[in-house]
Amino acid sequence: MNAKQVDDEDPLWVTTLGGPHIVVPESACRYWNGSPKNYPDDEGDYGRACEVSGYIGLIDVGPDKALVLGDHPSDTTFLPGSNLFVSWIAADSTADILKTTAEAVGSFPWEEELTWDIRESVILFDSVRSHQHITTEEHLRVDLPPGRYTVRAAHVQTEAVEAVIVQLVQQPRSPIST
Repeated sequence: MNAKQVDDEDPLWVTTLGGPHIVVPESACRYWNGSPKNYPDDEGDYGRACEVSGYIGLIDVGPDKALVLGDHPSDTTFLPGSNLFVSWIAADSTADILKTTAEAVGSFPWEEELTWDIRESVILFDSVRSHQHITTEEHLRVDLPPGRYTVRAAHVQTEAVEAVIVQLVQQPRSPIST
């Protein structure tokens, strides 16, 4: 499946074989080797992604940092209108999960937070996959303006929906001192 940018009404959901998703800067993808052929004796990069505890974490991938979306192995998408990754744990429909997660941004408490510097487009894919498989497996290219981002995560649970949301909020640029 080719990478494509999606909109908030008809998102592409990236599946997983059971591990976490990873969001890697595009130029650093070539450094990601996923799970090696002799897994589980050697867990490789996939094992490093699995070591992230909680909903989010940063790990080194080549010269860059990549964002691991951990905790729940579930279909995940990105909603560009709100800079929001949504991991679908339980819901009856896409409409239900999109409506609930949009409402959750302002009403659910953020449980985890970190800072991530982004300088180029990033690619969301299943962390078990290596960079050689990105073009043939489900993945999603996310275009964001370069800058420093606050990445915050929350677990959303209502009677009809359960999801993990991860929002990227660009920090204002610091004025240059003279």
